[in-house]
Amino acid sequence: MQRQTFIDFLVAQGVLKFGEFTLNSGRVSPYFFNLGAVSDGAGFAQLGRAYADAILAAEIEFDVLFGPAYKGIPIAVATATALAERGMHVGVAYNRKEAKDHGEGGMLVGAEVAGRVLLVDDVLTSGKAIRQSVDLIAQTDASIVGTVIALDRAELFDGGVTAVEALASDLDVPIVSIASVADIIEQVDDSSLRQRMLEYQQQYCRVS
Repeated sequence: MQRQTFIDFLVAQGVLKFGEFTLNSGRVSPYFFNLGAVSDGAGFAQLGRAYADAILAAEIEFDVLFGPAYKGIPIAVATATALAERGMHVGVAYNRKEAKDHGEGGMLVGAEVAGRVLLVDDVLTSGKAIRQSVDLIAQTDASIVGTVIALDRAELFDGGVTAVEALASDLDVPIVSIASVADIIEQVDDSSLRQRMLEYQQQYCRVS
């Protein structure tokens, strides 16, 4: 899926909104991204295809897709389904937020977390959810071979690096983003909104 088509999809699904939004960081952003807005079968089918396209284009070899709770779970399922339609069959695993003390117990659900693991998530703002999953996977014999996200906000934090740069450095694996804030800015037609986004990018983001 081309980036322009993907961004159009995000807007149509209500995932990507424009206005004035106060983020957890306290920054006031001219756009807001919430992949949780995808809520029907057709939307998840298109989302899965977008992730599958990105994975195949990146040529990352892996055995298991891992979706961090909670938003990463439907992404992993949709992506695995899209890959299966193309003849590529991989396991799907995810984590619980809290350990289950009955039944099979434990923090991990789904396919055995073994071999080469590819993480899929929505967006890296701080990287907290991904890092919790990384800690769980570190307790297994599996190895993380990469991460695919929908959007790289490219926001700089302490140390002058982005969440994507920090995670890529810590894991020493590729972090693939389907789209970035720069891609969104390119697609904005409204000149006033475009200017506000450029100002936000200049103030808070890595500008390549």
